[in-house]
Amino acid sequence: MNTTTRRAAGVLAITIVAAGCGRGADTAPEQARDVTTGKIAGEVSVWAMGEEGKALGAFVKDFESANPGVKVNVTAIGWDVAHDKITSAIAGGATPDVSMIGSTWSGELAKTGALEPTPGNLVDKSAFFPGAWQTVDINGTAYGVPWYVETRVLYYRTDQAEKAGVQPPATWQEFTAFVRALKEKGGASRGFNQSYQLGASWQEVLPLIWQAGGEIVKDGEYTFDTPEAVTALKQYASLFEQKLAPTDTPADAFPQTFIKGEVGAFYSGPWMIGVLGNDGGPGFADKFDVAPYPKGPVSATSFVGGADMAVFKKAGNRDAAWKFIQWLSEPKVQAKWYTTVKALPAVQAAWQEPELKADEQLAVFGEQLKDARTPPPFPTWEQVARVLEAELEKLARGRSTPEQTAKAIQSQADTIGTGL
Repeated sequence: MNTTTRRAAGVLAITIVAAGCGRGADTAPEQARDVTTGKIAGEVSVWAMGEEGKALGAFVKDFESANPGVKVNVTAIGWDVAHDKITSAIAGGATPDVSMIGSTWSGELAKTGALEPTPGNLVDKSAFFPGAWQTVDINGTAYGVPWYVETRVLYYRTDQAEKAGVQPPATWQEFTAFVRALKEKGGASRGFNQSYQLGASWQEVLPLIWQAGGEIVKDGEYTFDTPEAVTALKQYASLFEQKLAPTDTPADAFPQTFIKGEVGAFYSGPWMIGVLGNDGGPGFADKFDVAPYPKGPVSATSFVGGADMAVFKKAGNRDAAWKFIQWLSEPKVQAKWYTTVKALPAVQAAWQEPELKADEQLAVFGEQLKDARTPPPFPTWEQVARVLEAELEKLARGRSTPEQTAKAIQSQADTIGTGL
């Protein structure tokens, strides 16, 4: 690999949160505390999604062992129903103590008034990747703590690249030539797998806008109709226009198209390493590698996603809830969580732990995370993301131009507003 990662050791402030997190006795629910020892006790209810939710129940046993008298009850829920379940729980006043939330949900949920601001002495925000902390920072107030992160990098077939005589691209111009070589010389008949539907394309286009020097927010308003955004949309559309990326991929055909060699490259997150290793069978791990995003006119910025952990104001055991989140933020715990579900640590110091430090492919993701960015924490972001999906599919299928796409997105984003 041609990329190495060096991490500054972020330091977490491991201090026990004061009772009620600074709230007065008249507003804070009574805490489940052992009055004889001063230690927290009682039950903490936690909602968590996806594979992480399934694994967290067993993982928390270490926390319980370190905090006798505390019981963490994890309810695993699907990502497909999680957003609605949480908003319904808020509306009905029946929230858990703690919930995992998607990295783009903080603004929307914080606006409801249901989330507890993060105590200032809980963690040191500089210990986290800047892009990760942005996911919980709403106008200078943090709601929750980043739990794990993910970012996108370039996956490519090393055997096809070698056959085509090309190296991973460093710039947009090289990227197009790289994909063309994989298709015309390397044997990748379908070229590059570029997302254009199913909720993924906006996560590929936002980095292009940032790489072109653009912003999607200025002075508190959405800004999609800019020269930089049009430049990014032209780059995105170019692969479809040049037949270097297909628009007729059957549902669920990917990643088998990559494993079969029909697709030579794609952008995705760290979970795909495990997926390809499992689905590709013995020896396939030697046929692919990862590389950083090619640099656009200004930068090589990527998208940062992942999940946060937040405490609700109606939590019945707030002290134990925040201490649990604090424990999840310890570097060694974050490193162990990575070995459990391959979720990348949001805490930079965790990348110096042995479990992560020696992995060269993982180092590419670590390097990319240094300047990865997140969408704005606006309450309406999910609505705007759906607009992006619809308009980007039109662009991919040749039903609109980059200029028309930028105007259409801007018009609808203006109508939706930021929700602030």
